[in-house]
Amino acid sequence: MACYVRFWGTRGSIPTPGNKTRKYGGNTSCVELEIDDTLFICDGGTGLRELGLDLQKRRPTEVEAHMFFSHMHWDHIQGFPFFVPAYVPSNKLFVYEVGPGDDRVHRLLHGQMRSEYFPVTFTDLGSKIVADHFSDGEKRVGDVTVRCLEQTHPGRSFAFSFEKNGKKIVYATDSELDLVIVNGNEVEGRPDELRRLPEELVQFIAGADLLIADGQYTEEEYASKHGWGHARAHTVVDLAIQAGVRQCAIFHHDPMQTDQLVDEKVESCQKRAERTAPNLVVFGAREGLTLKF
Repeated sequence: MACYVRFWGTRGSIPTPGNKTRKYGGNTSCVELEIDDTLFICDGGTGLRELGLDLQKRRPTEVEAHMFFSHMHWDHIQGFPFFVPAYVPSNKLFVYEVGPGDDRVHRLLHGQMRSEYFPVTFTDLGSKIVADHFSDGEKRVGDVTVRCLEQTHPGRSFAFSFEKNGKKIVYATDSELDLVIVNGNEVEGRPDELRRLPEELVQFIAGADLLIADGQYTEEEYASKHGWGHARAHTVVDLAIQAGVRQCAIFHHDPMQTDQLVDEKVESCQKRAERTAPNLVVFGAREGLTLKF
């Protein structure tokens, strides 16, 4: 089995092109998973445009992709109208809702392509777009088992896990972990103490080869950002430790964070992991990075 993970957009909230964000990139959320010959796409931020252009080169005759949206805030869908494979008749895109009868993803993808917002409508797309959905939080795509779990975020958000032949990748962005810390009273004012997360979440992630998780804020930044839907990076590390994951990618970098500030955030996370889980690899997700599992 061959599994590739490629980062096409790692920024949160709004694109941030410029000299100060070259290392980690300025495109918003988009991650590609290629598991054997099956293509999965997590979120459709501005990084989706770059992925589409690359797919035209890699798969010039036909693209079949399975698309999963964590939620429908604009930084996670604004690349979709610029996704070139969506305009090619020979291509097929499966777009997943979290349950039967749900139409949130399709309704909002349609909505952002109304003429008031964009000159090309959803019905003008040439590819075959197939609606599908999870059943009881699970979906089988070929030999890959995909699961979803609701997270804590304004407007709802979902994490996804992808498993095949003992390999497991988890994509869990836009989750305010700090609002669901189980031992919150015990660790209040004790920043070095392990923050325990709900068992359901820990088990969903448990044993992952890679956890891609929203670690938008530093400890200092989060003080004024309660309820905004994003986690402290240190809390993400604590979740990775409890779940026994092998690698943890700090993702969804704040638009105000320069490359230097992201470096400092990631270095702080690495030091935190070293104290209790020295075998855990922690790194900052950056645009253009490809991992093989």
